[in-house]
Amino acid sequence: MEIDTGNTAWLLLSSALVLLMTPGLALFYGGLNRSKGVLNMMMMSFSSIGLISLLWALYGFSLAFSANGSEGVNKIIGNWGYAGTSTSWVTAMWGETGIPTYVFMAFQMMFAIITVALISGAISDRLKFGGWVLFAVGWFTIVYVPVAHWVWGGGWIGANLKALDFAGGTAVHINAGAAALALVLVLGKRIGWPRENMRPHNVPFVALGAGLLWFGWFGFNAGSELTVDSTTAVAFVNTQLATAAAVVGWCVVEWLRDGKPTLVGASSGAIAGLVAITPACGFVAPLPAALLGIIAGVVCALAVGLKYKLGYDDSLDVVGVHFVGGWIGSLFIGFFATTQVNGAITDVLGASEGLFYGGGATQLGRQFVGSLAVTVYSFVIAAVLALILKAVKLGRVSEEAEVGGIDIADHGETAYDLTPSGGSGSSSGSAFAMAGLNKQGIDADGKADVSQKVAG
Repeated sequence: MEIDTGNTAWLLLSSALVLLMTPGLALFYGGLNRSKGVLNMMMMSFSSIGLISLLWALYGFSLAFSANGSEGVNKIIGNWGYAGTSTSWVTAMWGETGIPTYVFMAFQMMFAIITVALISGAISDRLKFGGWVLFAVGWFTIVYVPVAHWVWGGGWIGANLKALDFAGGTAVHINAGAAALALVLVLGKRIGWPRENMRPHNVPFVALGAGLLWFGWFGFNAGSELTVDSTTAVAFVNTQLATAAAVVGWCVVEWLRDGKPTLVGASSGAIAGLVAITPACGFVAPLPAALLGIIAGVVCALAVGLKYKLGYDDSLDVVGVHFVGGWIGSLFIGFFATTQVNGAITDVLGASEGLFYGGGATQLGRQFVGSLAVTVYSFVIAAVLALILKAVKLGRVSEEAEVGGIDIADHGETAYDLTPSGGSGSSSGSAFAMAGLNKQGIDADGKADVSQKVAG
């Protein structure tokens, strides 16, 4: 089969867009974090890019996707057909798309990277960086790779159960959210939580990160169709509508509850909408997609407060946004999936239309079982991995390191150098000195300070 240049170009662009999401996530999480741990938080995202890229090429892609479609070798895990030492995937095409398997491998690599990185937002300021690296390798290998196979690679959730997930509601968001919950329960609360003020230290970072995530998510969702067709267009439009509606929904909740809408809330609402529409974007019509966004914005805005009532310290609301949002989007398919948008629902995937389109409750039940299976599996394995790290002293940092700042303790650097340019503890480092003035506001030539005129 010859290369389809249009499809290949689209998937290459989509792959780049999805990769951009991880630095965007680093900014989003970094801004939400306290200043003394912002570099550690961002480093967990960037380390995922390095680690997971290599592991995906070495064995991850092969075990997740080698038993594709009709080959159907194993419903639990794939085989070694695309392992890093094999050349069989270099010139091969992926299915009937006209896309080189190499390109599809790169596209799915970006999904694996950000899924691992998503977990980090729940555990800020606590987990040793070495522990994070080991956890990322273990969870990626034991959880993400099999789950990706179950959902997309010919495994039992997609091929046998017939549960639908267009771009990652179960495989990415529910998967990462369940792992995040397990990690925070094992690691425990941050020192001083919830009594101390642990507000975001840089709200512009949060908004910038959310914007980059929103931009990259078009590749995440619309790119998951692989080819360029009408379903790609619907997925693109649905991504925008659901996200916009979720921003409105979250802000309305804040306005009614707190009296003021916030930029952090609007940014978080955008992420909630993006998460919720991810599994459904290629299966539902635009107006239901907007409804999904409003529901996700409202419910996730309320869900983030559960951690204070239930007592688990999910630092940056991975559970409240990604886990809850992923569940909402997955179940929504059971109500609103329609062949009017995507004929492959019944013809190719063997699934059913949603309840409101005459399909009964069958698909809703499939979505529930698939989401529950991923939740339980990811939670249990993540908890076991966290307990192992705790047993070998690679779990929490010391109290001194946590109070002083994990950036210094684990990375030997700080995000912001606030030391006066002339040195600390002397008048030479004062604001007057940096402006070339003495303490009386007189410059070296004996002229009066004119800054008062400027200021007043």
